[in-house]
Amino acid sequence: MMHSSIPNAPEQRSFDIIGDIHGCAQSLVRLLERLGYEKSQGIYRHPSRQAVFLGDIIDRGPAIRQCIHIIRDMVEQGSAQMVLGNHELHAIAYERLKGMGASTSDRLIEETRLQFEGLEGEWQSHVAWFQSLPVFLELPGCRIVHACWDGQMIAQFKQEFIDFTPQEFWQAAMTRGSFISRFLDRLTRGTVLPLPDGRSLNSRDGYVRRFFRTKFWASEPATYKDVVFQPDPLPEDIASRELDSDEKNTLLSYQDNEPPIFIGHYWLSGDPRPLRPNVACLDYSAVKDGKLVAYRFDGETQITQDKFVWVDVAREILDDAREYSPL
Repeated sequence: MMHSSIPNAPEQRSFDIIGDIHGCAQSLVRLLERLGYEKSQGIYRHPSRQAVFLGDIIDRGPAIRQCIHIIRDMVEQGSAQMVLGNHELHAIAYERLKGMGASTSDRLIEETRLQFEGLEGEWQSHVAWFQSLPVFLELPGCRIVHACWDGQMIAQFKQEFIDFTPQEFWQAAMTRGSFISRFLDRLTRGTVLPLPDGRSLNSRDGYVRRFFRTKFWASEPATYKDVVFQPDPLPEDIASRELDSDEKNTLLSYQDNEPPIFIGHYWLSGDPRPLRPNVACLDYSAVKDGKLVAYRFDGETQITQDKFVWVDVAREILDDAREYSPL
């Protein structure tokens, strides 16, 4: 299922939308308990709400295997939903391309593969499950996607590709330049602009980047500073540079009258708050001593700061692997 407009429980209207977890199992459990979820017959459930995970539950953190089990069990039992994140997409590509004799970078997935050492069958089962996840959700009153809502691409997908079988979908996804490949990249990784004049940046996570992440909701931007959306700041001479007409034409917009949308992906910090009245990012760098954040959505047309709920991860992450090693 690459898309869903109908939640697992059709009458469901109250959702707890949870940002990027990256293997922080102890923090996940504490957040679920703070939200009122209780473990019953091995599954975390809420009597009247459903959890919605924004993807990126794997890689980086100390208890990845445990996170997958908690969330997959919740999804399969109807107490949660989840959309595909770029890290799950990378895991799928890694395994599929490896199976075709091709190669892809294993740096992102190194910690996940290490924690599944000797458990290849279990890992392959999870990768198959990742391939069943929707890329975006249209729930009653709100939209869910990992990184970017591109209305035009989503409309084209619904019109031309919605009936693809999983085999057709993932075969197209592994074909460089195909619409499905670009669609997945856009929705799970977002939009970017190249740094000017061949410049590059050394990012905080150790990568040399020649592009920077941009907002898909910027309103009448004039300079690079108006559209940049990433933890790594642009040098001032680049940030103040004016966008040319071609660059402006590549940018997306998200109108104020569109439904509230929830995203992850962008490594924010500080106290959680709306980006705009109808846009919220719930990725607050949990695995980097940040916060694991949820938003309690109940059908409101504007996102309010008082409905963000979180746990601080810094004190907890060191205990994750020890506390959650046995399944």
